Amino acid sequence: MTEATMNTICAVSTPLAEGGLAVIRISGSDAIAVADRIFIPFGGKRARDMDGYTCAYGKIADPNDGHTVDDVMLTIFRAPHSYTGEDTAEISCHGGIYLTKKILRICLDCGCRLADRGEFTKRAFLNGKLSLTQAESVMDIISAQGESALRSARLTREGRLFREISQVRQSIVAMLGSLAAWVDYPEEDLPEVSSENLLSGITAAETALEKLLARYDCGMLLKSGVDTVIAGKPNVGKSTLMNLLLGYDRSIVSEVAGTTRDVVQESVRLGELVLRLSDTAGIRVSDDTVEKIGVDLARKRINDCALVIAVFDGSLPLDEEDTQLLEYVNSLGKNLIAVINKSDKGQAVTEDQLEKYTGYIASVSAANGEGAEEIERLCRKIFSLENYDADSDVFANERQKKCAENALAYLKAAKNSVALGDTLDAVTVILDRAADSLLELTGEKTSDAVIDEVFSKFCVGK
Repeated sequence: MTEATMNTICAVSTPLAEGGLAVIRISGSDAIAVADRIFIPFGGKRARDMDGYTCAYGKIADPNDGHTVDDVMLTIFRAPHSYTGEDTAEISCHGGIYLTKKILRICLDCGCRLADRGEFTKRAFLNGKLSLTQAESVMDIISAQGESALRSARLTREGRLFREISQVRQSIVAMLGSLAAWVDYPEEDLPEVSSENLLSGITAAETALEKLLARYDCGMLLKSGVDTVIAGKPNVGKSTLMNLLLGYDRSIVSEVAGTTRDVVQESVRLGELVLRLSDTAGIRVSDDTVEKIGVDLARKRINDCALVIAVFDGSLPLDEEDTQLLEYVNSLGKNLIAVINKSDKGQAVTEDQLEKYTGYIASVSAANGEGAEEIERLCRKIFSLENYDADSDVFANERQKKCAENALAYLKAAKNSVALGDTLDAVTVILDRAADSLLELTGEKTSDAVIDEVFSKFCVGK
């Protein structure tokens, strides 16, 4: 077995489940040779004779016994014009689990090795086909749960974030160049680096990074969703509200108080925003051991969530348990929507009574299917999504955000250093660290450990 063959990887690039078709991807210096060993065309060219970006119809035959395994389509991509930048072959076969695994096993028997997580995209990065930010956006495209998240991921995949970060870094490098020339060649007739020009350049870089960072929270909400708890006393309509938001019956609805004992979890889309809902047990004092466990779980979920939807029976006056819930949520500093439910049964609870706890109040009749739109509007308002630019790209993850925050901190330190009248050498060192942080963000200057960590989060076939 040659080193070239061992450097050739393969994996199933489609979900391993029954379906119309499955795709096995092979990439590496020996990819086309492996395909040539197992693919027999129906009257067309052999794999070794195919041009890049061409397909052929044929069959996969097991080299060990010559038996036909399946009729397939073979697609060839020749280096460097492929996703990975290497010779690549993709086999599209019928989507049976056993069949797909069998073809993968034949590829492995012919000398390929199974790809690591994200190794195809990692090779694209190492071969200069993608920046690190573009590579990370691939998983965002796959996992996008809405149009805004998808558009943002596509912009990053197309290189917009890389270009924006590169522009900031280039402005820092330009300042470093001016500083180096002034310090290293004092005898030359070079223009002096004034504090005013230096502060102006640093401020412009600061502003650009702050603008990018300001979009992060909204972008992550659209990408990952909002961890949300529906809380309240028993029998106020929490489960009915959850079913209303979901559009189908997920939680058990009963007139018997304390029906929900455990935490029921589900995700719901409200416009572009995804709420990861938890319908919790009614919070009250109880002698029932099982119910008490449910109440404890409900309190824990409130502690950990980003949004609480507190539900109240609008036909009954607020009592001590209701106000205790509101005060508890307020003490945690949680985002809070107060829902006055059962609006069709009269209003014993008014918005005035709730305004001291939150400015986000909705009157609904969950049983009659009324009020979901108002809750969506309040969610968008709470998380400042009303003016969110769907065509903006955002940092894909905490790694990128942390690099940008480090760069911004160094810029602020450099600005302070200039204002204090420190030597230009000291300012240069700080600005150099800011530039390095941005190089780490884009992957142009980063460690193997960071790269391995990034791609370990990918699926195997990508």
